[in-house]
Amino acid sequence: MNAPSNADGFRDRAAGTPTVFRGGTVLTMDDRRTIHPLADVLIVGRRIEAIGPDLPVPEGTTEIDASGGIVMPGMIDTHRHMWQTAMRGYGADWTLTQYFVWYYLEHGKHFRPEDVHAGNLLSAAEALDAGVTTTVDWSHGLQTIQHADAAVDALEEVPGRFVLAYGNIQAAPWEWSLAPEFRDFVQRRFHGSDMLGFQMAFDVTGDPAFPEKTAFEVARELGAPVTTHAGVWGATNDEGIRLMHDHGFMTPDTVYVHAATLSADSYHRIAATGGSVSVSTESEQSGGQGYPPTWALRSHGIPVSLSMDTSVWWSGDLFSAMRATLGADRAREHLEAHQDGETVTHVQLRAEQVVEWATRGGAKALGLDDKVGSLERGKKADVVLIKNDRSPVMFPLLNPYGHVVFQGQRADVHTVMVDGRVVKHEHQLVGVDLTKVRRTVEATVEHLQGRLGAEAWERGMNPDIPEMKVLDNPYTYTGYRSATTHGG
Repeated sequence: MNAPSNADGFRDRAAGTPTVFRGGTVLTMDDRRTIHPLADVLIVGRRIEAIGPDLPVPEGTTEIDASGGIVMPGMIDTHRHMWQTAMRGYGADWTLTQYFVWYYLEHGKHFRPEDVHAGNLLSAAEALDAGVTTTVDWSHGLQTIQHADAAVDALEEVPGRFVLAYGNIQAAPWEWSLAPEFRDFVQRRFHGSDMLGFQMAFDVTGDPAFPEKTAFEVARELGAPVTTHAGVWGATNDEGIRLMHDHGFMTPDTVYVHAATLSADSYHRIAATGGSVSVSTESEQSGGQGYPPTWALRSHGIPVSLSMDTSVWWSGDLFSAMRATLGADRAREHLEAHQDGETVTHVQLRAEQVVEWATRGGAKALGLDDKVGSLERGKKADVVLIKNDRSPVMFPLLNPYGHVVFQGQRADVHTVMVDGRVVKHEHQLVGVDLTKVRRTVEATVEHLQGRLGAEAWERGMNPDIPEMKVLDNPYTYTGYRSATTHGG
């Protein structure tokens, strides 16, 4: 007799109890992108045991009805500033410059360790709720080791798979990376577990003296991959890429975030050294880092993963990231064709490619492709079931890749499994105390509001629009004026 499933039952389920997803459309995301129109996925312990129709299962296996739904690998976000999530939506009308001023120059300094902890708790729960089973915490608010410990404590409290990308925007990377307490922190908190990975997160300004060299050397000594914001308009550029390349610090495990304003030479260097790019389309097209570069990355054969950046602006799920990425790439393709008087009859970027970027692309970028990112026998059981029997959007299910990208949303995430453990079922998180998370976040918001004062808090959330009519872009370094945008 096989056991039925319900959300409460999974809270007390014995570790290692077999689970089978029955009768779903299975997107394996394996090398051949195999789709099983009607199949089961059997989980034994922490790993995938078998995939196929009408699988025999061990006695006592918990069955999850996946009929009418899509079973796919857990999604992977390779760049998320989790510590900022307690300020969800605060900067909805910000430009990138206003984000920099708020966090880098002014109020980001007011975040206490407990505020980083609160943001990480909320972000980690939000990720699991949306079917994101692995998240890179691009944690550049770690002003002290106490902040860093608070960040990791939160990640270990939520039953997901995480990578801490250690950074500190309030200090130079060549300073904090050499601090004895930093090395002690790394040795204390990271022990090679694939549930909690480690990266170093810092940017390269392009200074010819290349002061960031020291941080790269520390990363190399620690065996830590580097993730860096590259090709961000007005902030990081081709000179940073050239310096990294000339000094031998561009490696296959380097993740370049955004990479939206680079030259062909820089893309050639990334491609030649085997690195990958984390594209945050919603961020790039709204914040102004540059046009989302998937068109350039595809032409250079550079591997792509997806990320959402920060909930201060945008949604915390990868459904919107996939949708926005596909839309931006196709919009550029059409625009360029129209400028040449041509018509696009077949789009180059397909739905299945962005689903791959959201799953296996992230696994490859993080060096986890042998463990997660696809549904294959022997891999870790990070599994998502998209199913919503109460939604008219779930049928008919004709093109599963198109359905995930254009129809799916977090409300349709029925079940989430991480490392063989069910962490969401029947649309409810399992093992996450949302009441506690809410109280923790409310305390952080109260602290920040009190520190800034009511007037500054409102002003920060609603930045002024200048009276002079230069609203076509926020940049101050161009004298271009258009009769169309400025009324003659």
